[in-house]
Amino acid sequence: MKSLKSIYLILISSLIIFSCQSVKTALFDQYSYQQTTAIKVEASNVMDKATTPFSNNKEAVEKLLLDVDKLVEYEKNKPDNEITFAMWKILSDKEKNLLAGFFKRWEEKGSFSPVFLQEAKKQVTDALDLLIQYEVKKDKQSKDNLVDLINLNK
Repeated sequence: MKSLKSIYLILISSLIIFSCQSVKTALFDQYSYQQTTAIKVEASNVMDKATTPFSNNKEAVEKLLLDVDKLVEYEKNKPDNEITFAMWKILSDKEKNLLAGFFKRWEEKGSFSPVFLQEAKKQVTDALDLLIQYEVKKDKQSKDNLVDLINLNK
């Protein structure tokens, strides 16, 4: 009887240890959530000005991109955070078509038409919404949605 209890204890302990190790997703992080939400609001506000000359908004863009760089660095160093970090790298990449890429093209073109701005802004805010949902939920659906977007932007 005693050996049977020992076997059950070892089995249960092994299952607990194995299940903890298989969860390779960072836990909810209030700082990441707050910063991502703040960056989304600020990005939306700055992007709204893209129908005016970039030169009039350069300082606001530089401040926002600095905030993005700070969050990228923070996310890079969190354990089990590959998905969120990958999305932030895409958002901060000037050669991609999301946040930093939008600002690079705005600088090159000078300004955008309202129609172009509306579509570009939707893409950026949708991407940030996916990041926010993933941070809040950490469920399979929000993870799959974010991974799909990452794969589309590689």
